[in-house]
Amino acid sequence: MDEFRFELALCSYLESETGAIVARQLGGAVAEPGARIVDVVVLQPGRSFERRAQLSPKAIPTRAIESDVGAGQAVPRRNVFEGTSRGRRIVETAIEAGYFQLERRDGKAWLRATARYPDDWYDRLTAIENKPDLGSPGDLDDQITHDVALGLFDEVVLATASYVTRAHLNRLPEPVGVWQFDPETGERTVVREPSRLPVDDPGIEPTDRHPLRTDVAVVAPGEKRRKRLTIAERAYGKGWRPSLEAYPACAHADATGDCRPYCGQFGHVVDPGTDCGTDCPSFTPGSRPTCDPTEVRADRSPWIADPPGAVRKQAGLDRFIPREGDPGDERLSKSN
Repeated sequence: MDEFRFELALCSYLESETGAIVARQLGGAVAEPGARIVDVVVLQPGRSFERRAQLSPKAIPTRAIESDVGAGQAVPRRNVFEGTSRGRRIVETAIEAGYFQLERRDGKAWLRATARYPDDWYDRLTAIENKPDLGSPGDLDDQITHDVALGLFDEVVLATASYVTRAHLNRLPEPVGVWQFDPETGERTVVREPSRLPVDDPGIEPTDRHPLRTDVAVVAPGEKRRKRLTIAERAYGKGWRPSLEAYPACAHADATGDCRPYCGQFGHVVDPGTDCGTDCPSFTPGSRPTCDPTEVRADRSPWIADPPGAVRKQAGLDRFIPREGDPGDERLSKSN
């Protein structure tokens, strides 16, 4: 079974059956960012989920959330992140997401958060490693060991289409849950329930492996909390479906009801990033599918594509909004 097809089928199942936010291909390392990419992340909504959903459909940068820019008082833009190039990118991303609002006072730029950020908007993060065929496990042992030792996610699960034997279970760390999933029928069998990991304790992250030793880094609880917030934000903003632009303009291109890319010529879900394009021998120029991933995601999950926006709900904001004809009345995209 192709891992991409397996992964998207599992994402669709989890989205429809759990009422959670499902995303794929997110970073799961702290000391060595990018060293561990988690196949699927499931975010269970917390008590303040609706407040977060009203802020923005996009991911909000963690550094913007942790910055001195708050909802009650504007801060000079030049003071935020000391005007570094990375800081400017964070500010622009936060403005684009609708979390920061840019204001003009006497020709100078000020920033203010559109609302207070909720602390408890997500409840649980589950990391899922997909190995459709346990006969070709690849780096499964290292990946699972990394996740358990670091304890960044509340739960870690192995999902497979293979028959799971006692020998398979004995090779896995005890806290790891195991699911047997049939991507064709959408049936899932829980072979072993996952155990909760100590996310509030220090974690151990393998950073480099040698024949006779493994180098590790101790990750403090505060670092883990920050990374968990980053993962939650990226999961909320990204989701699991390919963007509409990724779908090929091919006569054979189609989409399933849940908006997975489908090829009519080959009769199955395909990865448009690797399977499609002019290099495909069956490529025939045509139109992209009409399926809208954004609309389908909003219909099938708690994610809100177009929230009303926190700005309009706050009282007294008119004192911050430039009046028509004011020199500071500019579009945000042209602001510095």
